[in-house]
Amino acid sequence: MRRAALVLLLVAAVLAAGCARTSGPGYYWQSLTGHADLMWRARPVADWLADPATPEALRQRLELAQRVRAFAASELGLPDNASYRRYADLGRRAAVYNVVAAPPLSLELKTWCFPVAGCVGYRGYYREADARAFADSLGSDLEVAVYPVPAYSTLGWMNWVGGDPLLNTFIHYPEGELARLVFHELAHQVVYVKDDTAFNESFATAVERIGVQRWLATASTPAARAEYAAFDQRRTAFRELTRAVRGRLQAVYADPTLDEDAKRARKQAVMDDFRREYAALKAFWGGFSAFDAWVARANNALLGAQGAYDRFVPAFEALYEREGRDFARFYDAVRGLAELPRPERHAALQALAPTR
Repeated sequence: MRRAALVLLLVAAVLAAGCARTSGPGYYWQSLTGHADLMWRARPVADWLADPATPEALRQRLELAQRVRAFAASELGLPDNASYRRYADLGRRAAVYNVVAAPPLSLELKTWCFPVAGCVGYRGYYREADARAFADSLGSDLEVAVYPVPAYSTLGWMNWVGGDPLLNTFIHYPEGELARLVFHELAHQVVYVKDDTAFNESFATAVERIGVQRWLATASTPAARAEYAAFDQRRTAFRELTRAVRGRLQAVYADPTLDEDAKRARKQAVMDDFRREYAALKAFWGGFSAFDAWVARANNALLGAQGAYDRFVPAFEALYEREGRDFARFYDAVRGLAELPRPERHAALQALAPTR
């Protein structure tokens, strides 16, 4: 039994952190020990609530998280299993740190391949220093970024030993953001397709967006709804700006009339315009600065990673509407898409997407 647990912990770590086929034993070891540490730190939420030493602020957030968890199962048709019924404090600001990379004249992410989950456009580390060391090793022929990830999904593989836990890295998020994250990660347990990050992340993002609107409308407070609306309005505007920037860059990179030097010059102009437009947006918001760090580091790698989460979201939202806003029918339709070859799957999603 202990050997089986070790094997499954390794599988889950591989799912979470990414294992390139060229990885050495050190990488596998950090994946195994990092995920094992996360799992072993987790205790049932009921134990935290019964513990008089649990801070009151944490107690309230855990109670809220359990209401969100119950809502996910009863109202959104998401898996009713062991995930998000335990809590762990990792003593750091992120669950993992992802490394992403892209060529200087492309938004196509470099991929690394998982033995179980397939090939994805990131590689994860449990220690930030390790992530940055790997990023530094990739060389000057790639644009690279490292960013913190508050949670990840083991796709249901770990439910038999407690499931994916709630973490200190997101438990104190505003109510709407906490609900979004839980809905997103549970959606990965509904449908996951190897070698198709855009499909997987867009589907989960659509579920989180649909789910949080239902949560706010039926299970939340006016204060939480107002808080969410204020931030989401700004987030939506920022995503529209970055979507437009990706479109401009893709047009530059695909232009056959431009040589590399001309493409680099046009790229710089697009990025300069982006930062000016963001400064104007920030001024309109009265100085709201939550996106400053992202904009300062923005490059092909970060823009490409963001695009994977956004690409097919309108198509999935349209599919949800087509299926009568019925989650069971919606998930069945998504499973049908998942069975198609990737080109046909993407073509079907593009046909579903409304014209902007």
